[in-house]
Amino acid sequence: MSALDGVRVVASKIHGYGGVATRPFRAGETVAHGDGVLYMADDDFDDTYALILPSDDGQGDDSDPLFWDLVDQTRWFNHACEPNSEVHSSWDRETKTMRAWWVALRAIEPGEEITYDYGFAAEVAEPCACGTAGCRGVIVDDDPAELAKLSDALRARLRGPAAQRAAS
Repeated sequence: MSALDGVRVVASKIHGYGGVATRPFRAGETVAHGDGVLYMADDDFDDTYALILPSDDGQGDDSDPLFWDLVDQTRWFNHACEPNSEVHSSWDRETKTMRAWWVALRAIEPGEEITYDYGFAAEVAEPCACGTAGCRGVIVDDDPAELAKLSDALRARLRGPAAQRAAS
């Protein structure tokens, strides 16, 4: 695996390891392209570092999601409830080729950890340690339907607007 330009893996203040910027990134700039191994929903694999991505490519069908198991430094990008990047993806059904890349949502300074919102389904949600001012307390998609599915223990950890949405 070759090193990503502009990113270095370090011990993270959020969780385990993290990818930090070694140069500035402008809002809208591509931070990194993620390399990975493609798995289908019914394959047997460890999805710890996998992105769960749509396979419909905007065509409106209800295909099973695709799992892009990250094999480069992007696997160390941690979750934040107020992230500085977001993941974009492209699936070419004909060639069975997946592409995923991170785009800066705002300026990212050198030394700042690269983060994105994992938006976990309630079934796999877990406590959050991102430390942002708007932390939801739980790594979960903040859609009210997902929040309603949270266990009582995780629902009790919710903070801010997510807690209010879960209560209504």
